Amino acid sequence: MIDLSIHGLKPTGKVYANLPAAALVEMALRRHEGELTARGALVANTGKLTGRSPKDKYIVAEPGGKDSIWWGPVNQPMEPAVFSRLFDKTRAYLQNRDLFVFDGWACADPRYRLPVRVISEKAWHSLFSRCLLLQPAPADLAGFKPELTIFNAAGLKVNPARDGTRSDVFIVLNLDHGQVIIGGTEYAGEIKKSVFSYLNYLMPRWNVFPMHCSANIGPDGDSALLFGLSGTGKTTLSADPLRRLIGDDEHGWSEHGIFNFEGGCYAKTIRLSPQGESQIYNAIRFGCVLENVVLDPATRIPDYDSARFTENTRAAYPVDFIENAEPSGCGGHPSTILFLTCDAFGVLPPLSRLSEPQALYHFLSGYTAKVAGTETGVTEPQATFSTCFGAPFLPLPPARYAEMLLDRLRVRNAQVWLVNTGWTGGAYGQGSRIKLAHTRGLVRAALEGNLAKAKLIPDAVFGVGIPEACPGIPSDLLQPRRTWTSPEEYDKRAQHLAGLFQENFQKFAAGVSVEVRQAGPK
Repeated sequence: MIDLSIHGLKPTGKVYANLPAAALVEMALRRHEGELTARGALVANTGKLTGRSPKDKYIVAEPGGKDSIWWGPVNQPMEPAVFSRLFDKTRAYLQNRDLFVFDGWACADPRYRLPVRVISEKAWHSLFSRCLLLQPAPADLAGFKPELTIFNAAGLKVNPARDGTRSDVFIVLNLDHGQVIIGGTEYAGEIKKSVFSYLNYLMPRWNVFPMHCSANIGPDGDSALLFGLSGTGKTTLSADPLRRLIGDDEHGWSEHGIFNFEGGCYAKTIRLSPQGESQIYNAIRFGCVLENVVLDPATRIPDYDSARFTENTRAAYPVDFIENAEPSGCGGHPSTILFLTCDAFGVLPPLSRLSEPQALYHFLSGYTAKVAGTETGVTEPQATFSTCFGAPFLPLPPARYAEMLLDRLRVRNAQVWLVNTGWTGGAYGQGSRIKLAHTRGLVRAALEGNLAKAKLIPDAVFGVGIPEACPGIPSDLLQPRRTWTSPEEYDKRAQHLAGLFQENFQKFAAGVSVEVRQAGPK
């Protein structure tokens, strides 16, 4: 019942449009795209590529909009003529196969709702899209007109020399025409992040601040935002049994409040346990998609501790699979904002208050650290700076998003906290990971206002305000220097990280105030 000719497609195979989850699971199993866990989740293997391919992402340099794009390594330009040829090749590939179509919405607030169509050759990619996008009621599908269409030709391999790409993988966004083409990769996260990148381009036009953050609501209706890069704890900390989950990764902040861009969650599952992350663990059931998770061949029980295929094992599931999810996907203006970082150097405090200039400095910095030992020859933690906590998904210059944050901080007077979910007592390999129970306790204290009147002690290097005490938290943990057996070694590591912050921030220095420039580590 769907006419794909509006997309230049005249399929010779069958078209399966907007199938329910059960039918998509059946199709995926019949087509040998995956297998079932003991609890009914579908497990798919993405093959060689188990994560995003940022070096293979392009934006079409259309004459009307190219002057507004933040060009560089993140946003590589592709000429319209090159895109046109690649688009034709993608459509030619797809129309000779059976296709799966999912029509859904991005943006939980109906005032900003975006109709999205995903056309794919894999049944499990359609199920993934069904998990991550908002699902319209059957009546709403009549006359559905997509404003963003994603063409996922996972099995198409192109010739870089002939097709104008870096490799045989491509992710190309034609922002002005609402089109995305994906090929050469089965990693489903490319679908999700293509939608997010498009919203990061579109939403500022509507005076909506797009954010790479999770969000939840407390029992008194107080909303909170948790910014952070992958692996810092956005999904884990936002799935709090004492608070209603709005969403785990992508949100907008409008004049009316905050709202989820998505209809589902995309959680990392490596070392997942029912004791540590019970809500996420219980959400993984029939209707959920697991990526690259190892199964016991006899019991079909997932081995979440195994990284046989990748550390980046994932689960995609509708947000209402979380027991206490907020059904509207919306919340009021946030009173608390948390910046999450996983500091593998072990020198940042587990919780610290940020002034307004410090908030802008850390937002533009977007710091976390790669853990040492995950790559051959890497023996030290590696700092990673991703501006606005989401550089790979920002089509516009970072200053545009920083201005939107600043405007809202000034109007709403929200408290901003920096949360280190990484190491204490030493760097990775020497110290230990901060206990999740302690991080949860600190986060809850900040969210519930228990630290509003706490005495703040400025950190000697990073300048942030460390609470003198927090109920239920060891006092020495709050001051990271006290947890190291060698304070001199701590000082050395702290100065090293401060230097990395300063070096990274040089590219923003000319575009910010003196107060923001001086708000960084000394």
